[in-house]
Amino acid sequence: MTIRLLSTERRAIVGLASLYSTRMLGLFMVLPVLALYADDLAGATPLLVGLALGIYGLTQAVLQIPFGLLSDRIGRKGVIAGGLVLFALGSIVAAEATTIGGVIAGRCMQGSGAVAGAIMALLADQTREEIRTAAMATIGLSIGVAFAVAMVLGPLIAASFGLAGVFWFTAGLALLSLLVLWRLVPAAPRRARHKDVGLDRSQLRDTLTRSDLLRLDFSIFALHLILMAAFVAVPFRLVDVGIEPAQQGWVYLGVMALAFVGMVPLVIIAEKYRRMRVIFIGAVASMVLVLLLLGEASHQRWMLIVLLWAFFVAFNLMEATLPSMISKLAPAGAKGTAMGVYSTSQFLGAFLGGVLGGALSQHFGYDAVFLGAAGFALVWLAIIWKMQAPRHLSSEVVALDSTHQGDALDTLMARFAGVAGVEDVLVVPEERVAYLKVDRQCLDTQALAQVIGTRQDHKSA
Repeated sequence: MTIRLLSTERRAIVGLASLYSTRMLGLFMVLPVLALYADDLAGATPLLVGLALGIYGLTQAVLQIPFGLLSDRIGRKGVIAGGLVLFALGSIVAAEATTIGGVIAGRCMQGSGAVAGAIMALLADQTREEIRTAAMATIGLSIGVAFAVAMVLGPLIAASFGLAGVFWFTAGLALLSLLVLWRLVPAAPRRARHKDVGLDRSQLRDTLTRSDLLRLDFSIFALHLILMAAFVAVPFRLVDVGIEPAQQGWVYLGVMALAFVGMVPLVIIAEKYRRMRVIFIGAVASMVLVLLLLGEASHQRWMLIVLLWAFFVAFNLMEATLPSMISKLAPAGAKGTAMGVYSTSQFLGAFLGGVLGGALSQHFGYDAVFLGAAGFALVWLAIIWKMQAPRHLSSEVVALDSTHQGDALDTLMARFAGVAGVEDVLVVPEERVAYLKVDRQCLDTQALAQVIGTRQDHKSA
């Protein structure tokens, strides 16, 4: 049965997806250009350029949980607006900077607008349980599109208006986002935290002691560390093979488009044919090889472009599959906490990657950046080598109504757990929902419908 979106849900999904994607667009637009245009900044060194690339990740990692908790107390839209203002101010500081220290300060302030958690929580407030996962997937898709657009748009704007033009553009995006927030996104009543979205401190210890989840946290840490480190050197390698800064955006456009084409069949094989472990380990192994070749054999134009294509196939594949694996492995009702730890790991990886790439390029040259990243990818491969294939379980959020209020908690959980195909269950009375992990291949949908009380009260997540 197809569930139609309410008008408020449609507005919330469109508006919040645009907010999330424009923030990521602004953060990533400097990735392919900062190293190239930093010569005009007083005091610039490769190490400080790398720090400027990655510093946003440190403030994001430190502040995203406090901002999320603050939004629980004082309301989502006010916190999101404050974060967008910080992002805009950081962009202006970086645009006006004449020193690398000023750009670092601006990037740090950009990252301090850490409102990703508040945006996701507002989306959960605005959507029914039965369409929430599809809404979250829309935001996930918008992030991927924003990254690809940033890789193309950054070089094109920088070629015409310089590095300052890139930051002024991101400041304009932030101000436009404020307008979208207040005019398009509907107001929502303050609601309790959602365990499928927000971090729950009571679940944090269990999440941090699970080796399967920790492997995935390390994976996103390593992936973004490698990305940031590599882009201290990639723009210069393109210049070395005769591709000037003004033309690099078009190169990224072709590479990213073809990488998407190369990634899609691998995602289908991983998900549909349940080859997630093989595809994932293969992608990390490919990343090791590509980085080694970037360091040793990328001095011809055609070879460099092929290697960049292979790099982004592997990167986009892992960026797409890692959240899916987290969702499969997280216990019922703990996906929000698992994703909170995952996001923090991602931002820390971006910070350390920028610093590592800058330090290696300053002391040993650009080849050393790729070789150092390859060494780190090899450690990553060793860490995940013995990982088990994740079971293909789906998350399901079931709305509880007045017919369940008389049921004792243990009794209700036992009724859900007794349904064939339900592997894990958590009932949260204060949210009036039950979080389930189910195996689609053996789920007894009729029995589940009887427990729920109606066939329309739930939707696969």
